Amino acid sequence: MGRRKKIKPKTFFAPKGMHDILPKDQKYWERIRVLSRAIFSYYNFSRIDTPHLEDSELFLQAVGFQTDIVEKQTYSLKTEGGDELTLRPEGTASTVRAYLQNGFVAEPHPVKFYYQGAFFRHESPQRGRYRELNQLGLEVIGDQNPVADAEVIHVFSVLLRELGIREFFFHVNSVGCKDCRPSYRSHLIQYYRPKAKGLCRDCKKRLKQNPLRLLDCKEEKCRILKKGTPQILDHICEACKKHFTLMLEFLDENEIPYILNPYLVRGLDYYTKTVFEIFTDSDWVGELEDVKDEEKKEPPLEISANDAAGGTENPAAVVEARPEEKKILKGIAIGAGGRYDDLVSLLGGRSEPAVGGTLGLERLVMLMKAVGVKLPEEPRMRVFFVQLGDFAKKKSFKIIEELRRAGIPLGESLGRDSVKSQLKIADKSGSDYSLILGQKEAIDSTIIIREMSSGIQEVIPQEMLVETLRKKLKR
Repeated sequence: MGRRKKIKPKTFFAPKGMHDILPKDQKYWERIRVLSRAIFSYYNFSRIDTPHLEDSELFLQAVGFQTDIVEKQTYSLKTEGGDELTLRPEGTASTVRAYLQNGFVAEPHPVKFYYQGAFFRHESPQRGRYRELNQLGLEVIGDQNPVADAEVIHVFSVLLRELGIREFFFHVNSVGCKDCRPSYRSHLIQYYRPKAKGLCRDCKKRLKQNPLRLLDCKEEKCRILKKGTPQILDHICEACKKHFTLMLEFLDENEIPYILNPYLVRGLDYYTKTVFEIFTDSDWVGELEDVKDEEKKEPPLEISANDAAGGTENPAAVVEARPEEKKILKGIAIGAGGRYDDLVSLLGGRSEPAVGGTLGLERLVMLMKAVGVKLPEEPRMRVFFVQLGDFAKKKSFKIIEELRRAGIPLGESLGRDSVKSQLKIADKSGSDYSLILGQKEAIDSTIIIREMSSGIQEVIPQEMLVETLRKKLKR
């Protein structure tokens, strides 16, 4: 009789493009959580959490049928009951749906939300970008004043600086509104039609369906072609021009670093007027230097001290990185956003102006590590609990809980039985004192306090433990 072949158990890995956040990295994530909660709350944003799964039609309606996110990047499923659901690829549509569903329309406006959570996009994973991605988001619903656009940008810049990310720029543009955008779309089609053969496959489709998306293409041949495109700022209406100019004046006044990017349109259909992206350096300016000289001399807007077509950064607000950081930080996108004045009505509500944006947390953590951000140190574990025998083990939880309530950090290894091995762990942990609870001490309601440096021990009643430790730890 032949031997049965031993079947090797399958080795499992996280799905492609998804990752574990390990204990050693949690301090970075916690720093972001703590700071963002404090800053966002100070600026009167309220936390909202929405489901990971939404009705698929929500994103088809909000994000756009012909966007890359909807066409190529969503994780969708159909339940046995026939419901078509999608793992949320972004947070704005879900937040607007929650705003409408939960009666926020009756609240005083503007209504300001913030959120943090996981989102899902089936795209090619790359450095700092995953198929399950974590984002922080801000949304302001019910404020048409450009100060709301500037506030979202300002609050993000405050958070970035507080996190220790010192060199960043906001790329900003206006994509106009439903009144002035059709004219620009016509000029764009007129420019690209004779050059259609030189476009990538996706952009040939975009030329027919959504020509503004041509400016968002990352293919090299399409990037070259777009450098001669008509500038959208030359075609926006007076209302959009005024809105954008005022928004930039707010940025200037607050020394927020920005670059005017005439090619920036964003990849979602719901954007109107202001759009922005956040990058870690100004290398992108070189792309704008190919814009014709006459366009540089005649910017479409009178905007502070900045050359609109030339893309000159706000000189007073440039945040310098150390030279050794430059290579590490080059060209990393860390956030984006913009105004979406038509989205609330598109999803069934009354017309409400709105603006928002997001930051990518994986990218932020990567940057915090790269620049060597100093994080607040965890309280040093100065006390280690040692037990011997089952009876002592049973009594351990009450003593440990008493120390927790007293705010005394404690280490333990309850699964070990040897006093010697536990004291070895206590020594390696750098603890000043170990607490030893054996069979006798458990019966007598006493405990041994051992000074690790000298080996000196004393026995005290358990009811005196907290008071005694506090006195010793003050030394």
